[in-house]
Amino acid sequence: MNYAEKLASEFSIRTDYAQNIITLLDEGNTIPFIARYRKEQHGTLDDQTIRAISERLEYLRNLDKRREEVYNLIDSLGKMTDEIKTALDNATVLAELEDIYRPYKPKRKTRASVAKERGLEPLADFIYAQESNNIQSEAEKYIDEEKAVSTAEEAIQGAMDIIAENISDSADIRKRLKNIIRLNALIRSKASDQDKDSVYAQYYDYSEPVSKAAGHRILAMNRGESEGFLKVSLEIPPEKCLNIIFRLTVKGNSELSELVRTAAEDAYSRLIFPSLENEIRSELTEKADEQAIALFAVNLRGLLMQPPVKGHTAIGLDPGYRTGCKLAVVDATGRVLDTAVIYPTHSDSQVQMSKTKLKAMIKKYHAEIIAIGNGTASKETEMFTAECISEIDDKVSYMVVSEAGASVYSASKLAAAEMPDLDLTLRSAVSIARRLQDPLAELVKIEPKAIGVGQYQHDMPQKRLSEALDGVVEDCVNSVGADINTASPSLLSRVAGISKTVSENIVAYREQNGAFHSRKELMKVSKLGPKTFEQCAGFLRVPESDDPLDNTAVHPESYKAAENLLKLCGFTTDDIRNNQLGGLRAKVEKIGLQKAADQLDIGAPTLSDIITELTKPGRDPRDELPPPLLRTDVLDIKDLKEGMELKGTVRNVIDFGAFVDIGVHQDGLVHISQISDKRIKHPSDVLSVGDIITVRILSVDEKKGRISLTMKSK
Repeated sequence: MNYAEKLASEFSIRTDYAQNIITLLDEGNTIPFIARYRKEQHGTLDDQTIRAISERLEYLRNLDKRREEVYNLIDSLGKMTDEIKTALDNATVLAELEDIYRPYKPKRKTRASVAKERGLEPLADFIYAQESNNIQSEAEKYIDEEKAVSTAEEAIQGAMDIIAENISDSADIRKRLKNIIRLNALIRSKASDQDKDSVYAQYYDYSEPVSKAAGHRILAMNRGESEGFLKVSLEIPPEKCLNIIFRLTVKGNSELSELVRTAAEDAYSRLIFPSLENEIRSELTEKADEQAIALFAVNLRGLLMQPPVKGHTAIGLDPGYRTGCKLAVVDATGRVLDTAVIYPTHSDSQVQMSKTKLKAMIKKYHAEIIAIGNGTASKETEMFTAECISEIDDKVSYMVVSEAGASVYSASKLAAAEMPDLDLTLRSAVSIARRLQDPLAELVKIEPKAIGVGQYQHDMPQKRLSEALDGVVEDCVNSVGADINTASPSLLSRVAGISKTVSENIVAYREQNGAFHSRKELMKVSKLGPKTFEQCAGFLRVPESDDPLDNTAVHPESYKAAENLLKLCGFTTDDIRNNQLGGLRAKVEKIGLQKAADQLDIGAPTLSDIITELTKPGRDPRDELPPPLLRTDVLDIKDLKEGMELKGTVRNVIDFGAFVDIGVHQDGLVHISQISDKRIKHPSDVLSVGDIITVRILSVDEKKGRISLTMKSK
C-alpha cells in the first residue's frame, strides 16, 4: 500500500505533505514539534489533524501486517488461490481480512469438525453440488460403526453440518449479510425485570434502526445490559438474509437442493446471525466509543485551556459536612501561605467562627479570589462564602470549580512530594485554589480520564481513551508553553520530547544549580540529548535568560533568522525585551511576506510565526479568551423564574446538549434543540467547556433539581 497516497486521499492533502509527515514521524519527531516547527513540510496542518494522520498510518500499517500474516497462513496450508489473493489485496479493514481467513482458521470442536473426522466431507461436497437425486444410496456408503455413523440419516446430518459451517465461513456471504443487517436491522432493548425501576427505564421497551442509532444511546443500553437491567438484541426479518444465502447456495428444487436450503437455514440461525449480531454490536460500540472519546477530548481541551486568573492570591475551599471545610491560601505563584479547617455547615456559633476565620484570611493575605470545590456541601459553602463577601469591604469574588480527581491527586506520591507537611485533605484545598489560578498547570497532575468531562468514560477501552486524552494534554501544554524555572515535573513531562525521567532530571538540576539562565543550559541536564533538545526547546520559556528569544516560542534553530529579520526591519533584540516591535509585521508586509522569507532563507509560515512571537514575547494563547465568570453572590433554585436571563459557564458538553453553571448549586441543561436558532449536528459545533454564555430559564423542577435552559433568541 502506498501510505502517502492513501492518507493524502483520506485527509484531502497533497501527497508530498503526507509523505513528509510519515517521514517526520518515522524519524522520531513529536506531533507538537511537527505541527509547530515543520509547517512548510505539511502545509500548516494543526496538531489534531497530524495526530489523526498518525493514528490512521498506524492502523494502515497494522492492516498490511495482518494481511501478510493471513496470506502466509493460508499459503502454508496450500489453499492460496488467485481469488483469495485478490480478496486479501482488496480488503480495507481488519474485519474483512478475518472473514477471508475464517474458513482456514483452526477451530475448537464443532459439529462440522466432528463430521469431518467421521469422513463425511465428500458427502457434503456431493450434496452441495446438487447434481444428483440419489442421496440415499450415496449416504449409505458412509455408514461406519467405528466412526459412529450408524445410518444414512446420520451421515446426511453430518454432511449438512459441514455445509452449514462452510456457508457460515463464506467471506462473501458474511459481507453481504453484514451490510443488509447494518441497513435494515433494529437494535432493541427490553427490561430484564419489568418491576425493577432504574435509570434505564426509557430503554425497557425501546428500539431504533441500527443505521441511525446514536452513540450515547448505544452506550446507555450497553451499560444497562452489563448491570443486568436490560436485554439487548438486533432484530431483522430472517427472510431478508436467507433469500440472499439461498440465491448464492441453492440450485433448483431437487431433494439435494432442499437439503442445502435446510443447511443454509441452520447456518443462518445457529452460526451466522449470532456471530454477525456480536460483530455489528461491537462495531456500534466501537463507533460510539470513538464518538464519546472524541467528545471527551474536546471537553478536556476546553477545560485545560480555560484562561488562568493570574497575579492574585487565592483561597481554595474544599467543602465537607462532618469533617468541615478545608481551607488553603496560596500566593500568585501557587505557593501555600496558610491552611485551616472551618465549619460553615455546623452550629450558628461555628458558622460565625468560620466567617471570622475566612474574613481574617482574606484581610491578612489580601486574597481577591476564592475557588470552591463542587462536591459534597458545595452549595452550602457557596452560600456561606457569598455572605462573607457581602459583609466585608474588600473586593473579593469566587468561582465554583470542578474538584474531579482532586482526592486522587491529594493521595498521590506527587502531592506528598509537593506538600509533605500537609494532610491530604488540605492538599485538596490547595489544588482547588490552583485550579482557578492556572487550570492547565494543576490539571496535568491528574490522570486525564479522572477529570470528569466525558460520558461513560469508565466503559471506554481504557488504552484508547488514555492515548486520546494524553494527546490532548500534550497539545494543550505545548500550545501554551512552560516556564522551565517554575514548571512542575508533571507539566514538564507533557512537553514535546520530555520523558518522565528527563522532567525529574530538569527539576533536580534546577534545585541543585538554581534557575536556568538559557535554553542552551538544558543540554547539561542528564539524559537530555540533542534530539530531545530539538523537540522540547521551543516549548520551554526561560524568562531569566539574557537572550529575549529564550522567552518566546521561536525555536533555537530559527534564532539567526529572527535576528536577521530584526536587522532587515531596523530593530534590535532590545526591542523584544522592551516590547517595542508593534510595527514589525507592517514592515514585513511592506517588503512582502514571501520575499522577506526568501531573503531570510526560511518558509513564509515560519516567518509569520516568528513575527507573532517577537511582537508578543512570552504570550499565553489563553489570555486571548474571555476571562472566567467570577461571582460575588449566589442564587437559589427557588429564585429562578421562567424567562429569567442569566450568564453561565459551560461545564460539560454531551451528545444531547450542554450543562451550564448559572450560579445555583444545580447545573442547568441546554438541550441541543435549544442551543441555536439554526439546526446543528452536535452541541460541540457551537459550545466548548469554559465558554461564558447567556441563557434564559425555560423551566425549573425543584423536586427533581432540574433546570431547562435555552440559548435561542426570543
